[in-house]
Amino acid sequence: MTSNPRKPLQPEDFPVDVKGQKIKKQDGTPIADAEDPIVADEIAERLNDDEARREEDKWSA
Repeated sequence: MTSNPRKPLQPEDFPVDVKGQKIKKQDGTPIADAEDPIVADEIAERLNDDEARREEDKWSA
């Protein structure tokens, strides 16, 4: 998997989406390529779950 090390993901980039092997930010900008679509789906799901948890934690503190 390759990624863009220049900028970390921001809350407005979520939820991330998958098109084939490409993982994309909310605005459609590609952020990574996975080995296959199944891996891309799992990565996107984990990223979205982590961000959702982070947002919940922010509000519960």
